[in-house]
Amino acid sequence: MTTSPRGARLAALLAGTAVAVPLLLAGPAGATQPEAGDGGQLVLVGGSLADDNAEVYGEIVERAGGADARIGIITAAAVPASQDPDAGTEDGNNSVDNGTYYADLLEGFGAGETTWIPLDLDHPEVAHDPAVVEQVGELTGFFFGGGDQYRYVTLMTQGPEQEDTPLLAAVRDRFEDGAVVAGTSAGMQIMAGANMVTGGESWEALANGSAPGYFDDPTELGYLPRGGFGFFASGLLDTHFGAWGRQGRAIRLASDTDEERVFGVDPNTALVVDHAGTDHEQLSVLGENGVNLLDLRDARPRISRGEWSIRGVRWSWLADGDRYDAARRDVTPSAAARELRPTVRGTDAQRTDVFSSLAGDGTEFVLSDLARALASSKDRRTTGTTFETDPRFQVGLVEGPGFRAYTTDGSQASSYESLRVSVRATR
Repeated sequence: MTTSPRGARLAALLAGTAVAVPLLLAGPAGATQPEAGDGGQLVLVGGSLADDNAEVYGEIVERAGGADARIGIITAAAVPASQDPDAGTEDGNNSVDNGTYYADLLEGFGAGETTWIPLDLDHPEVAHDPAVVEQVGELTGFFFGGGDQYRYVTLMTQGPEQEDTPLLAAVRDRFEDGAVVAGTSAGMQIMAGANMVTGGESWEALANGSAPGYFDDPTELGYLPRGGFGFFASGLLDTHFGAWGRQGRAIRLASDTDEERVFGVDPNTALVVDHAGTDHEQLSVLGENGVNLLDLRDARPRISRGEWSIRGVRWSWLADGDRYDAARRDVTPSAAARELRPTVRGTDAQRTDVFSSLAGDGTEFVLSDLARALASSKDRRTTGTTFETDPRFQVGLVEGPGFRAYTTDGSQASSYESLRVSVRATR
């Protein structure tokens, strides 16, 4: 699996502390959902989208109309150029430079026309500009860049009810009319509905639980009750998932907020959604890594001696070409895959730092790799532990009823479904 520089993760976490905006916490309702019907189409990327990922960029461009595509680029989750000392250089990471970067890439992959929407913290008025709103009405697709998803909330919604600004209302109208909406990292996360995650690390989440809000401490598990834009309807969303060990925070947030499912998308990978925003979303996977589906319908959390634990979470890992029917909760492996019958044993009995802690040695995909190693062997169970102690959490993986692994090479698991996960504190 591809790994990203460890420093990029820390930078992404710290970037979230730069937003000085009021927090909107009024009421538990989710963001406005698209009206019932055929629904829209989404391409949701888990972050770190490689410049040469023709499969994902090509999917976005094709769905937007190919050579006739007119794609609007929104990079408001990034800091404005005025806050970036590297603005205008090859190291620039701000709304303007990011807009240029994505415009060049999308046009390089065949888009007929791209338009940067100049919305950022220095230009919030753009969300109310009639000329921009009129321009949006002519677009066939949208690409939302990364940064901090709360900046999208701040700039594209208004008031305690998080009502659509004119700009977001225009994007929503185009989405409901069939325009593709794509996003990477924060640009993916903002498509979530109620209880959208705003930050947090897995060990801290398991040890301390979640709270509604947006916190200066990027390791604290926070969430926004009203959520994001609500374009995705089938569950919670999370990004950089397996690489950054976000299984723990996702399980805790879903349990705390009574959500049944989490869709965690790995880096350089896309979750493609048809009939988006309806109760019959059809999902498929594109890209290098995978999409993690955590199902908590049968999960049983408890608190014993002050420590939180959970049993009965079901974890499916879907790879390129796999599909998922959200209404039927049915996995269909890719045409290239067949069910795996392992012939060897040898899964490591113990792994440490299962959630790829920032304090660890920088190894990514630890728990994901452990799960795939188990699925590829004749072993039926294994365990791993967190890097942190007091408490140290133990994660158990068990191939219980309903577990299946699939392979494309005859020996290694390319994907699997319904691996049982438990988490408990040890001393």
